[in-house]
Amino acid sequence: MLKVNRDDERPIWQQLLDQAIHNITTGKWPPGELLLPSRELAQLIGVSRSTIQAVYEELFSRGYTVTSRRGGTRVSEWTYKPHSADEVPAQGPALPQLPLLNSAIGHLHSWFGNKEHGKPEIDFSPHEPYLEEYFLKNWRQSFLQASTETDLDSWTYGDPYGFLPLREQIQHYLSLERGVHVSVDQILLTSGAQHSLDLIAQALLPEGATVSVEDPGFPAAWMAMKYRQMNVISVPVDEHGLSVDGIHPESRLVYVTPSHQCAVGVIMSEPRRQQLLHLAADQRFWIVEDDYDSEFRYRGDPLPTLFSQRPQNTLYMLSFSKMIAPGIRMSALIGPKEAIRQLARVHELTYRHLPIMEQLTLTHFFEHGHFMRHMRKVRNIYRRRHAAMTKAIVATGLSERFTLSGAETGLHMLLEAEPSFDEATVTNLALERGIRIYPLSQYGLESKRKGWVLGFAKVDEAAIEEGIERLAEILLHK
Repeated sequence: MLKVNRDDERPIWQQLLDQAIHNITTGKWPPGELLLPSRELAQLIGVSRSTIQAVYEELFSRGYTVTSRRGGTRVSEWTYKPHSADEVPAQGPALPQLPLLNSAIGHLHSWFGNKEHGKPEIDFSPHEPYLEEYFLKNWRQSFLQASTETDLDSWTYGDPYGFLPLREQIQHYLSLERGVHVSVDQILLTSGAQHSLDLIAQALLPEGATVSVEDPGFPAAWMAMKYRQMNVISVPVDEHGLSVDGIHPESRLVYVTPSHQCAVGVIMSEPRRQQLLHLAADQRFWIVEDDYDSEFRYRGDPLPTLFSQRPQNTLYMLSFSKMIAPGIRMSALIGPKEAIRQLARVHELTYRHLPIMEQLTLTHFFEHGHFMRHMRKVRNIYRRRHAAMTKAIVATGLSERFTLSGAETGLHMLLEAEPSFDEATVTNLALERGIRIYPLSQYGLESKRKGWVLGFAKVDEAAIEEGIERLAEILLHK
């Protein structure tokens, strides 16, 4: 018999429904059992008939009962009978083994500096830009105003290419600042370099394709490609950039950072650029040009892009992680119309589109001049910090013992040691002294080069000087 508990906060119909389901699933009401007519059961329990009718309707809709005009309401014949508690397995389905994922994530954490060791006093992170309250104030203002000004149409399913007004702002920026002239349908918005590379692997490369990457280089690039089952071939980097002669002859894609090599920091020489462009044209492979921090150049103007010279073969990656903040997760992929259309179709299928609020906010940030003011401000800050870093490395004598490279552009430089140098011990000693430095070995696929990638964007001049002095004490007295 069903019972009503007047002290129970649940509605009466919910109490009775829960009891009925319990009786059916435990076998107390066996399959085929005829339930009392709703009028009769209501009188026995002391509730309205409509309450019992609501319970019976819910049981029927969930498949616990069947009804007929003459047969009344009966418990379903196929009602599930659970095993005893002893027979029910304690675990859910077994997870697949993902060795590529596990090793890649472990490497990714090491590359970022193993933050589980706590926050050091001085962190020479090459991954993070300068951020301060004024930026946050402007971003918050853009967020609030964009959310106020937007209409309801913006909140429906969006364009897989990305928000059109934002692509128009990026189109204008590329033309004005980078000499890259494209139409808006050559621009696809993504949520970062790894997202872009993942789309490229899905949309433009056959399964198991051979791709060539810089070594040392950007670990997330070859990790993403490996995880998509690509055959990743490492290509050495020297003082002129990617060694084009080392590109695998069956490569369908070559990933390169020509304006400021991701790890070593060198600029790809013009002869190498021309060699790469001609090889791409002859062998018809894609060049993925990651232009992640070339906006920050300390001698002369930013270098011309590979894309502007060979747009048919080049996919140009522009990221706002270094220019603004990694947290906004916004970047752009620029390429030939047909390739971008195919990428957008895969994007539509797998991701649909990017979150609209971030796109609206960044559009407002552009339209109201915040972006260019931010860029002017951080360029001046980085110029001072770049000067402080190079001066400290020279003043301490580190540049006489180790090779300094990559100091012309970007937000980091390399202090390179001999391949036999005990890089790991120095890295750990530095951490004990309150400074985090980033070993070059973490950027390598097969490369045996050693040294430290030192970023200066988030470290002020006084901390740079102090940190380099501590590092010199370790390295020069080791």
